[in-house]
Amino acid sequence: MTDRRDFIKSGLTLASGMVLGQSTTALATSGAWPSNIVYTAENPGQWAKKVGGHLPKVSIQGNKITITTNHGMSEKHYIVRHTLVSEDGTVLGAKTFSPSDEEAVSSFELAEGKGGKLYATSFCNKHDLWVTEFTK
Repeated sequence: MTDRRDFIKSGLTLASGMVLGQSTTALATSGAWPSNIVYTAENPGQWAKKVGGHLPKVSIQGNKITITTNHGMSEKHYIVRHTLVSEDGTVLGAKTFSPSDEEAVSSFELAEGKGGKLYATSFCNKHDLWVTEFTK
């Protein structure tokens, strides 16, 4: 089971990097995130009732960015990963979670001068990839 889970995590990491890394600026500028792949507060798609427990929440203190997803963690349903991505698609930080983790919270320290438009992602094993856009 661990090998399968590791395979899935690796695939998700690659997929989220590809979706966000290659097209973040164009998609965000046009407001046209791919439907049924990336969800936001404005476009929750089929998961409209799941926004509160899946949309990443961002807090900023100086150069420290904390991402929180208010979601339960169990073997069957959990947040797999948080990623912090810059406007140009550069991954600035990522944290992978395990179903045994108590909560989905990650913190990243931004280097001086790294700011502007940023994206926090939260990937749920059942309810897909969620993105919150914010400015630092």
